[in-house]
Amino acid sequence: MSLISPSGRLGVLRNRNLAFYLSARFLGTLAVQMQSVAIGWQVYQITHSLFDLGLIGLAQFAPFLVLILWAGHVADTHNRRTIVLWCLGTQLLCSLLLVLFTLSGSTVVWPVYAVLVLYGSARAFMMPAQQAVLRNLVSTQEFSQAVALSSSNMQVAIILGPVLGGLLYVFGPNVVYAVSSTLLAVSVLLMKGTESAPQARTRAPVSWHTLLEGLRFVWSRPIVLGAISLDLFAVLFGGATALLPAYAHDVLAAGPTSLGLLRTAPGAGAALCSIALAFWPITRRVGAWMFGGVALFGAATVTMGLVHSFGVALVALFLLGVGDMISVYIRHLLVQYETPDEIRGRVSAVNSVFIGASNELGEFESGLTASWFGLVRAILFGGAATLVVTGTWMKLFPVLSRMDRFPHHEAEVAAQKAG
Repeated sequence: MSLISPSGRLGVLRNRNLAFYLSARFLGTLAVQMQSVAIGWQVYQITHSLFDLGLIGLAQFAPFLVLILWAGHVADTHNRRTIVLWCLGTQLLCSLLLVLFTLSGSTVVWPVYAVLVLYGSARAFMMPAQQAVLRNLVSTQEFSQAVALSSSNMQVAIILGPVLGGLLYVFGPNVVYAVSSTLLAVSVLLMKGTESAPQARTRAPVSWHTLLEGLRFVWSRPIVLGAISLDLFAVLFGGATALLPAYAHDVLAAGPTSLGLLRTAPGAGAALCSIALAFWPITRRVGAWMFGGVALFGAATVTMGLVHSFGVALVALFLLGVGDMISVYIRHLLVQYETPDEIRGRVSAVNSVFIGASNELGEFESGLTASWFGLVRAILFGGAATLVVTGTWMKLFPVLSRMDRFPHHEAEVAAQKAG
């Protein structure tokens, strides 16, 4: 890592559009994280089913998988800021629908899954646009700074969201959903006040050839393919965080407030790691750092399954977040530095498929294996599988595991000098 002065690193925040964008993203992420605690706890209280917890992830991922390639094309042919704005508005609608569901007193959970399908559809369009628009908000010299600050911003929201959601759940899930709706409304207003630089838009009509352009690009870049597929399979098997409502309730005999703290721990680890990366960015031994981060993720998951202590679980989840942040940081820089702007949306869509599969599909996988083998065994299996994936990918993608610098490290150096 190399040292960057705090004043130089934070100077990028003088960019008004970036500040508005980060504020909108912070409030939107905070609202979604608050909701995630309430949804998981509410569904488990109604059904007491581990499989139903897994369906929460599947309900979000299924429409995401269907729509994501089209969403990537839309991000390359339409204004990315406008797409993010409309998606935030749809998330606001989802929060309001959850308020109505709770007030209805229903004891069936299919309406929750229906809302999550709508949320997953909005997320499909928002993720490629959101990943790509950051490149249009800042200069090349500011980009690595913006990535670190954007990651820090999101992780702070991930820290606070579950805690606030757990505390507010004491007053009922409808309170959580109402507060989330308010935050999303403010997020919409902030995004509306953001302006992005002109983007290089493709004029090609929608076809399978144009939709698959991002996939062809990723497949032709072994470094990019190895980085995002590593994250896919590692987190796919290590998605133990989806089981935290049951883990807190059945293993630790804890309530919703403790669940909020457990959900916060990975975000705390990721946030502190991203802050460190803002001042000491990784510039050497990139491959070793990435594989080490994923291995830490798997080892932390195994620890959580072996030692059934609230304190140990908090520490393990904290370290899990640190490892995940290192992987995310390196992968994001690799993808964005390597991608031309005119196909950035479609490449970001492919990246989003891998992220979505690892998260939502990973949640479903965890719920399914827990219903088959038991809660603790599913956590142990997931952590061990992540470690196996790490070792396998080091052999499959030796160019990535031996990478010393980013392929475009001169852009990173230029950004550091500019800072």
